[in-house]
Amino acid sequence: MKRVIVVLAPGFEEIEALTVVDILRRAGMDVTVAGTIGGIVEGRNGIRVEPDRTMDSVVDGWYDLVVLPGGAVGTENLKKDDRVKRLVERHLRKGAIVSAICAGPTVLASMGLTQGRRLTAHPTVREELKDSVVVDDRVVVDGNIITSQAPGTAMEFAFKLVEVLEGDEKVKEVNRGVLARL
Repeated sequence: MKRVIVVLAPGFEEIEALTVVDILRRAGMDVTVAGTIGGIVEGRNGIRVEPDRTMDSVVDGWYDLVVLPGGAVGTENLKKDDRVKRLVERHLRKGAIVSAICAGPTVLASMGLTQGRRLTAHPTVREELKDSVVVDDRVVVDGNIITSQAPGTAMEFAFKLVEVLEGDEKVKEVNRGVLARL
């Protein structure tokens, strides 16, 4: 069973985080939602989510996939968190998949991990990705980094993560119940 960690910081974009958690769990993956703070984490639209674990309890674990949701405030909080940096850098170095959506790719850029990489992000943050090859595709895979543009691309992003981890047949199986336009 594939292991996934979705990191929530205050101000996270709810659609991006919860769509991914839902679709990956439907695909049978072991998804852990980890908060950068203890207790409830409030998203950018005031939706309050109780993470499964705290970053302190998961930072040294191993996951097949790391997911960084966007949200302007949320991504700034992710950038400030040394545990997030440690988790992301170790997983990229050891070949795991690291994914980010909307403003999330700026977290990777702030760590110096996107130079020369092909990726996408929300148009409002693309100037922060000047060392990258930024494209206008809705979801982009470049090696073990997967990026997407915005809340409106969250479903495509989630299904691309399923495809990369479990293959096309699993995408079809999950989508029989979801009926997303892929």
